[in-house]
Amino acid sequence: MQNAHLSALAAKHAGLERQIAAESHRPLPDSRTLATLKKQKLRVKEELAAI
Repeated sequence: MQNAHLSALAAKHAGLERQIAAESHRPLPDSRTLATLKKQKLRVKEELAAI
């Protein structure tokens, strides 16, 4: 169970990283979207660190 949760969090973190990279490389990146994605990524990272 713990490994499944850890794997799911790692996958979510990687997905958020890809979304952030994709948004950043757009001609006119949306700063609000970037901020939201970065906050989500930070929450996932904090949860990973707590495990």
